[in-house]
Amino acid sequence: MDLRTMTQSLVTLAEDNMAFFSSQGPGETARRLSNVFAGVREQALGLEPALGSLLSVAHLFDLDPETPANGYRSLVHTARCCLAHLLHKSRYVASNRRSIFFRTSHNLAELEAYLAALTQLRALAYYAQRLLATNRPGGLFFEGDEGLTADFLREYVTLHKGCFYGRCLGFQFTPSIRPFLQTISIGLVSFGEHYKRNESGLGVTASSLFTSGRFAIDPELRGAEFERITQNLDVHFWKAFWNITEIEVLSSLANMASATVRVSRLISLPPEAFEMPLTSDPKLTVTISPPLAHTGPGPVLIRLISYDLREGQDSEELNSMVKSEGPRILELRPRPQQTSRSRSLVVHFHGGGFVAQTSKSHEPYLKSWAQELGAPIISIDYSLAPEAPFPRALEECFFAYCWAVKHCALLGSTGERICLAGDSAGGNLCFTVALRAAAYGVRVPDGIMAAYPATMLQSAASPSRLLSLMDPLLPLSVLSKCVSAYAGAETEEHPNSDEKALGMMGLVRRDTSLLLRDLRLGASSWLNSFLEFSGQKSQKTSSPTVESMRRSVSEAALAQPEGPVGTDSLKILTLKDLNLKSSSETSETPEMSLSVETLGPSTPSDVNFFLRPEEAREEAEAKEGLSAKDGSSRVSNAFPEGFHPRRTSQGATQMPLYSSPIVKNPFMSPLLASDNMLKTLPPVHIVACALDPMLDDSVMFARRLRALGQPVTLRVVEDLPHGFLSLASLCRETRQAAELRVEGAGS
Repeated sequence: MDLRTMTQSLVTLAEDNMAFFSSQGPGETARRLSNVFAGVREQALGLEPALGSLLSVAHLFDLDPETPANGYRSLVHTARCCLAHLLHKSRYVASNRRSIFFRTSHNLAELEAYLAALTQLRALAYYAQRLLATNRPGGLFFEGDEGLTADFLREYVTLHKGCFYGRCLGFQFTPSIRPFLQTISIGLVSFGEHYKRNESGLGVTASSLFTSGRFAIDPELRGAEFERITQNLDVHFWKAFWNITEIEVLSSLANMASATVRVSRLISLPPEAFEMPLTSDPKLTVTISPPLAHTGPGPVLIRLISYDLREGQDSEELNSMVKSEGPRILELRPRPQQTSRSRSLVVHFHGGGFVAQTSKSHEPYLKSWAQELGAPIISIDYSLAPEAPFPRALEECFFAYCWAVKHCALLGSTGERICLAGDSAGGNLCFTVALRAAAYGVRVPDGIMAAYPATMLQSAASPSRLLSLMDPLLPLSVLSKCVSAYAGAETEEHPNSDEKALGMMGLVRRDTSLLLRDLRLGASSWLNSFLEFSGQKSQKTSSPTVESMRRSVSEAALAQPEGPVGTDSLKILTLKDLNLKSSSETSETPEMSLSVETLGPSTPSDVNFFLRPEEAREEAEAKEGLSAKDGSSRVSNAFPEGFHPRRTSQGATQMPLYSSPIVKNPFMSPLLASDNMLKTLPPVHIVACALDPMLDDSVMFARRLRALGQPVTLRVVEDLPHGFLSLASLCRETRQAAELRVEGAGS
């Protein structure tokens, strides 16, 4: 059903129900039902033109016709889901309103909740129109000056959000995922209640997180508490909550359901400098120094996972670096036979918003990868913010990558093919580690597989980031706090921060910012593609057969259509810098320092992103009518006269606007890297989710690489949340997604 037909059907039903309940006398319930249908009619009629205008130009922001995905499409899709639910509910009411079994109170509460959601979605549609009118052609990110950006974000965060966390929780996702999200939301608000009572977190148990009955039976109360927590609690609370996945009993259960591997060992790399050959002249070397930022030299922890015991993995040299993880268990079984070294090696960087998680919580799916790929995997336990902000994590990941390249024989690999893999924050580190390898002149990985990576850490709104208003896993205020911590802007005083962050779960050391362990068995096939065909990485043209996984609102199943040498300066780029750079840009003197002093003053981000001239002209013409109607670009004029979205009752949001110049460093926001830097990247495959607030990061990064002629593919899956690949065991849709990827590996 197209948007206009859906809206007309909903309006007709709303008018019919409104007339019926208006005739039922002066009762309070009948009055509220009449009012709610009047509200549905008003909001649907106001929303339809805004969605139509966005949909008319959304195709101009796609990577290509085979990959129809960007934040504008996602926002329209989400609004359609809400309209579809209200249409279904209105039909139900019209058919059953005279029945003695009609649950008046229940249906009224649900209708009021979805009316609130529809009102807020209308506000988001107007915000998206403002982005479209304010940005220059091709830009998905807000391109006003920094003052206007701050005004926009401050206005945006005042919107009411609780309606999306109660009865409407996860309405935009596939129905099979919603029970899981409800469990997480109940656990979160219960955990927040314990946190308020005892900020040290001592005495909190895993079972207590999901046993608060009042939150389970009262969706409105749960939504209000969820909104309060996401807006007002600090990053240390989130570190503590995300540590739940590493509670011993939960991690043990997860590992019981995962593949059994011969090797899973934590290794401590000594903080000792070593030499690496330059790719331009292997007779020359460059020194790889141990990580130094913020805390000085220190060991780097990595986890080695291998399905089979391979040559080198039980060597004395490697055994001397193994770090104990607790009491050893005597295994009464024959010593396994060694197999030969694999030709491949995967270097993995975990997600967690730069503030959370370890390789331990990702171990279950990494074991599946190791089995499917037949290759050893190392996952890096990099230091976490706010205790260790940028660039500590990058230094440690780069050091570990170089060590793995040099000592791959100890890890059970010949090192013929080396691939980087990471999710969310780990995807960011994949790109920045590869960029740093190129800047140093050492071997660049043969491929990168990044799942829903964060490529733009500058505080800039985009249509997909508007979805953070309703996303239960990635609310905007939480994202902002994580980025602020990584940028070193965490200013809150926490004298017992270690106890708060780590003591909450006893022996837990680090946490997960995504509540989910992100990449599962299915993603292994894309790694396999890089490992199998890395010899073709010198080809600089992108494959025209970029695949996309799409599903309609009504379909339950996914369908598949077919000393550095010769490098760029690491100077800070804003959107304006990118616009001014020409394709014939020449290399500048390299500068390896990542310190704040090298970053220079902040520059307004007021220009467009990377459309070719003919595309820019086409889009400008399409937007002309919208711009004329919109008039002033001030945020206060975003809404038409008479429309008033619902505002939050939670007071001022503690959301730092991370405006520090450091977030514009290309080693922190790889989307802002210069053309010459991005041309050094190997073939890239990005897996994204259409309903992810970080979708535009993936789309714009892929468009940037495509415009430079770099090999890049983007696969987008609809109706599943950020971190969907870790949910393969929860529902049919995620299992099908994983199976399609496994099939791709065998083809």
